[in-house]
Amino acid sequence: MYENHYNFAFLDEGSKREIRRAIIKAISIPGYQVPFGSRELPIGRGWGTGGIQITLSIIGPRDILKVIDQGNDDSVNAISIKKFVSVCTGVALTDDVQIATVIQSRHRIPEERLGKDQVLVLQVPNPEPLRGVERSLTKARQMHADTEYSAAWLMLYEQIVRYGKITMGASYPVMVDGRYVMAPSPIPRYDTPKLDNADCLYLFGAGREKMIYAVPPYTSVVPLDFEDYRFEVEEVEGRVCRICGATGVYFDEVFDAESGKRHFQCSDSGFCRKNAERNEIDAGSNESGRANGQLR
Repeated sequence: MYENHYNFAFLDEGSKREIRRAIIKAISIPGYQVPFGSRELPIGRGWGTGGIQITLSIIGPRDILKVIDQGNDDSVNAISIKKFVSVCTGVALTDDVQIATVIQSRHRIPEERLGKDQVLVLQVPNPEPLRGVERSLTKARQMHADTEYSAAWLMLYEQIVRYGKITMGASYPVMVDGRYVMAPSPIPRYDTPKLDNADCLYLFGAGREKMIYAVPPYTSVVPLDFEDYRFEVEEVEGRVCRICGATGVYFDEVFDAESGKRHFQCSDSGFCRKNAERNEIDAGSNESGRANGQLR
């Protein structure tokens, strides 16, 4: 049970209603940045306050919360946010993405596909995809209004001319519903295709920049690219998780100072843990089967 000297979910009811109105508008206009009055929290702006305010505004007593930081359930940031929300709401916590109804994340989308009854809230440090080509936010907003995205295409073209390929990594710009170019949080390119026609609702919150935007379920999300230089995700072929043996997922690269070797392990710690447990159960079943065969 949450401590009752806090209002439920910390924010006052008027603030939560105002944020929910911004969320509804963001869902109605996919990819469009909706300004909102970012509230003060016991966390400095720039440390995920936009995502936290969205979570606090939509969460209910029966929800189950999962928080991940760059795929990790056990990082300091993830644990701190879970404790804060739990103290103010009393909601159940989980590391299993299939059980969670609200997932708050920084820099990653879980490996397991999310369902229609789930909401993924992403913390966003910089919501403006045109920031790299236009410093004036007023001019950038006018470019969005005019669907004037030639500068974004030019930025990608310059990378091809200089490096022979598109080098942009995290926060790769995408076209949402054929209308707005959007910065999909600093997720890796590997996660970008998961936004397209997803079953779940994606909500993006930038507390410092005071913006909320969304990708509703079953919405077209297409990365910007060229016919002869297509969008590509990070190369993961040939890599195997040293913990659970998974392949074809997004990995963290770990350097072992003692052996001088590098290893790979799943970035999504919850997925890795479930996969390792599944492997142990399968190994135990096989061992039991062999033992029964010998007894016969």
